[in-house]
Amino acid sequence: MTDLERAQVLIEALPYIRGYHGKTVVVKYGGAAMVDAELKHQVMQDIVLMHYVGLNPILVHGGGPEVSQMMKKAGKEPVFVRGLRVTDEETIDIVEMVLAGKTNKGIVSLLQQHGGRAVGLSGKDGGLFVARKMVVDGADLGYVGDVTEVNPHVLDTLIAGGYIPVICSVAVGSGGETFNINADHVAGRLAARVKAEKLVLLTDIRGILADVSDPASLLSEITADRARELIASGAVDRGMIPKVEACLMALEGGVPRTHILDGRSPHSILTELFTDRGVGTMLVP
Repeated sequence: MTDLERAQVLIEALPYIRGYHGKTVVVKYGGAAMVDAELKHQVMQDIVLMHYVGLNPILVHGGGPEVSQMMKKAGKEPVFVRGLRVTDEETIDIVEMVLAGKTNKGIVSLLQQHGGRAVGLSGKDGGLFVARKMVVDGADLGYVGDVTEVNPHVLDTLIAGGYIPVICSVAVGSGGETFNINADHVAGRLAARVKAEKLVLLTDIRGILADVSDPASLLSEITADRARELIASGAVDRGMIPKVEACLMALEGGVPRTHILDGRSPHSILTELFTDRGVGTMLVP
């Protein structure tokens, strides 16, 4: 790139930077972007840049592959229902150990390596997420919960202090029990509660496809009603269901725009937020 071309990139980003200044963006981090070493660093750079140009990023992460790997080491085979992990008493201990420990602190370390100031949390900290037991299609999933209450005071304190909150999807029940919450759902509930400007979910496909067998059938923008139709018809299935549900939760809570992006694409967050081109699928009310 020439110096002029570099300047043009910054000029193109200026109206977006101005429009998003001081606004909160919730990013759900998962998929290949949590596994590939280069992608990890690129996502962390995106988050730190967002912070330094005046946005308030909140990072919510999963860690399904790491949890599954640890389960198999313990002799347990992962089982899923509608994209949700069946979680018995032994599994919830593994989930909390992996997500709130190794995975969360690894992300915090990477953000700080790239110049950010980050603090890792679980939904238990400060009573951030309160949950109740979830039953899906009549199936008992064990210690799988649905968020009933979000108390963001601890996040307000961290953001005011210049920190980037990094949150794993573990919550506390009314009786003090620990619940495993789908990270997409956590991100959706949180985005609605904090009145985020955007919810961004990273996944391993280009976005929502009209035909799952045709990668070229990407839907660049759809309404909430259309998203519900795609779930009902089966066009959105398995692991994509919680992601679309998270977008719907956020939209119903007043978030103006939600985005499902291909986390395998370098710097997809910055491309979506700060350029005219955009990527992935945008869901609107």
